[in-house]
Amino acid sequence: MGIAFLLALAFQSPPGSNGQPYYTEASIANTAASIANYYAPNSFVTIYGLNLSDSTTALSGNGLQTILPGSHVTVLINNLLADLWYVSATQINLLVPSELTAGPATVQIEVNGFAGPPVGIMLTALAPAMFQADATTALAAHLNGQVVSAASPAQPGELVVLYASGLGPTVPPAIPNQAPQTAAFVATPGFGVWLNGSQVDSSAVPYAGVTPGYAGLYQINLFIPANTPPNPQIQIGWAGQLSPAQVFLPVE
Repeated sequence: MGIAFLLALAFQSPPGSNGQPYYTEASIANTAASIANYYAPNSFVTIYGLNLSDSTTALSGNGLQTILPGSHVTVLINNLLADLWYVSATQINLLVPSELTAGPATVQIEVNGFAGPPVGIMLTALAPAMFQADATTALAAHLNGQVVSAASPAQPGELVVLYASGLGPTVPPAIPNQAPQTAAFVATPGFGVWLNGSQVDSSAVPYAGVTPGYAGLYQINLFIPANTPPNPQIQIGWAGQLSPAQVFLPVE
């Protein structure tokens, strides 16, 4: 989506001058799912556009920052400063403030005192999405930290760790602008994992919650059921609100 959007912009005359940031509602996407209009508090969002920063800078370490060192970029969502992970002239990765609630929200970028347009988005309470190793493969890890892949597939009966975004409130709740230091379980009842369209038994999911030390990152610990076929489609979430389909888990 990002490349196509930028190519389209290259043949337009965006409003603003003197370095004014330029972006639209359609150029904002859920970072994990790579789709627009799918956002929740405490979830990752990517904004594509022009003049979004005068430097390229990424967050260093696990601390949270609303202004990255060496950059002059801030992002407001409903007048709250968002924590930034990465900024460049054409892309910003950020975390939606955890204290926001479901409903309409306004996004606005400011670079060196030049404000971009206020853009409306809609926040939902939950926006389950799995991080992916590639376009069709879920990001998962063996307990030794090795990434689950076609070359190193999971085995039936094995405990693996899946990584996700947008799983909503937790117990205990997230503290704004702070990375969680301890485990915190997903608070919304009914969370589960679906393999090839069938929900696995809840006993196979001993933990679903935040990843300690990493704000906005959720993890799901999953015992691969013994009867799992090779490379099943995997979805997470709640009945009626699952993560996008066509994402697969390498299983042998």
